[in-house]
Order: sequence, then C-alpha cells, then structure tokens
Amino acid sequence: MAEIKSIGLIELSSVAAGYLVQDIMLKAGSVHLMLARTICSGKYLIVVSGDVTSVQAALLAGAQQAGASLIERRQIARVHPTVLEAIAQAVEVDPAQLRSIGVVETFSAASIIEAADAAIKTANVTLLRVHLAMALGGKGFVVMAGDVSSVQAAVAAAAKAAGDDGMLVGKAVIPAPSPELFKDYL
Repeated sequence: MAEIKSIGLIELSSVAAGYLVQDIMLKAGSVHLMLARTICSGKYLIVVSGDVTSVQAALLAGAQQAGASLIERRQIARVHPTVLEAIAQAVEVDPAQLRSIGVVETFSAASIIEAADAAIKTANVTLLRVHLAMALGGKGFVVMAGDVSSVQAAVAAAAKAAGDDGMLVGKAVIPAPSPELFKDYL
C-alpha cells in the first residue's frame, strides 16, 4: 500500500453537523473521503486524505462549520500504511508474532490513529487492530505484537503521542501472552 501524504480527522458531537461538515470538507480541498460514519456515543467521525495543504484547508473549513459540535481535529502526515490495514482489520498474524502484546487506549477515535502511527514508526511491531470508538463510548484502542523490547518501545511512543494531548486512558505490555488471549487473531 502506498504512503498517504496526509490524513485529516474531525470528530463531532452531532450526527447532523457531521453531514454538513463532511460536505464542507470535501468542497474545501482536493481530498479523498476515507471514512465518514457515526461512532459511539452519538458522535460522528470524518477522515479525509490528500496532500498536506488540501487536508489543512478541509480541516479548517470543517472546524469552522462545526462550531460548538467540534470535539477534536487532527492532521497526521505520512501515515504508515499498516495503520489503515489495522483499522480495516485486514492484518494476517503469524502466531509466532504473539511473543508480546501491547495495548494503548485513548479517549477519542482520532487520537488512537495518531498513537498507532507513532507506535509503528518507532519500533518493529505488527499492528493487529486499531479500533475506532464503536462499543467503547467513543474511545479507541490499538493492539500490537512483536518482541518484548519492540512492543515496550512502541507502547511508550503511542502513550506519549496520546498523553501529550491528554487523551491517554491506559496502556499495557503483556510478555508471553496466553494463546487464548488473542485466539481470534490466529
């Protein structure tokens, strides 16, 4: 998968505002709509991609349209392609990769994407899953696997990315996890 130059994310407290903001964002810049959907708990998430300037323009226009409905907006440059694969749950896992598991949880869907990107760019880990908000009260989490030291480094980077914005809920590193813990991935 080719590198995406930039993605922009807007999280809103209103579904109705979400549709308006989505339209404004698509008209404001030459961007591609990657995702637009309702998320828990009654929120709306919009993700667009494109060149840095176009994504900036779309985010600015969207934030202005959102007004008080805006929860969060983020722009992430050069998103690692495996982040998008993990969001789509399109990751194949070799059981040997499950030597150590790391989990990072954030207060928002947008912040978990940035945290996952920081993790994969820091250490040699496999992103198993990036979960966006559904059935989590609007929170997000990323699950990664690799050797213990790599998972520790990736979890630390993800936690720092989320913590810098006050979005970190929790983190864990599990060396030698029980096979039953992640049997759905095998």
